[in-house]
Amino acid sequence: MSTETRNRVIEGPLNVVLRPGSEAEAAYRSAVLAPGFGPEPGLDLRYFGGKTLAHLRYSLVYAGAWAANERMLLDRALSAAMRDRGLNNVLAQYFPNSEVTTTFAGSLEHPAPLPPRVYRDTVESLVVELDVGPSVTCLLLPPGAVLVDGDASGGDGVDSKHGLGGYHGSVTIAGSERYYAVAVYSEGDNGIVAFDAPWKNVCATLYHELQETRTDPDVEDAIRKGSAPGADRLLGWYSPRGGEIGDIPIAEAAGDLGSVMKEVPLADGSGTVPVQLMWSNAVGGPEGPITTPHPPQ
Repeated sequence: MSTETRNRVIEGPLNVVLRPGSEAEAAYRSAVLAPGFGPEPGLDLRYFGGKTLAHLRYSLVYAGAWAANERMLLDRALSAAMRDRGLNNVLAQYFPNSEVTTTFAGSLEHPAPLPPRVYRDTVESLVVELDVGPSVTCLLLPPGAVLVDGDASGGDGVDSKHGLGGYHGSVTIAGSERYYAVAVYSEGDNGIVAFDAPWKNVCATLYHELQETRTDPDVEDAIRKGSAPGADRLLGWYSPRGGEIGDIPIAEAAGDLGSVMKEVPLADGSGTVPVQLMWSNAVGGPEGPITTPHPPQ
């Protein structure tokens, strides 16, 4: 699918993470976001009535060749970030009737080689093939693989060499909706590079995608429906002006990735984890870990 075609199709919801100022961002966004991190309540998330996932379960799938030490570091860091009390206190405002919890269902290897350019239909075929059950399947591309947001049959679309870091979506398996996220091995000119080690970039990207899956899991169904009546009711928490919970901060960073992609301290004092800060309606901007949950929005 060409960039021009995709812009017409998704003239609303997005489910990709994009490097600020990149060609990928320019292909998807109009200039509606003001730079800076002063309170911007006009960008706040709105609940459209769709599904949300207060209790999220995920699995990591390492595709291709990964170093064992990077797998270990990623397993530990992402699991710690997703269950951290301080980070989850930010999310509490979007879940008025439930505590936010996460279960890490483990990781596995998928050593079969991938093509140099990995398209959306390849990603979704792998998700179906792996069928990890009710967990969100997180597919981690190996070093050097280029992620493309488009199907192989439709030609080249926006890719990770031009600012795409990953995306999340859903497929139907045996009549059940299964959610997935995919992340690029971000280093050099591929993906979104913000930290001093590629595994940290991947951790922050997956943190972004999992929190968007939690707050807006059926965004791809809304995208597929386009302008059909009721499509927006499939959305969970979404900003009509800014996108999903992770999109707004990274767009507002205006190229300063270090302002929103940070190593933050864990509430239990066990160290730090590399994450991307999420949007908080309570403060009208990106927010790091807090000690007390915000009241419901």
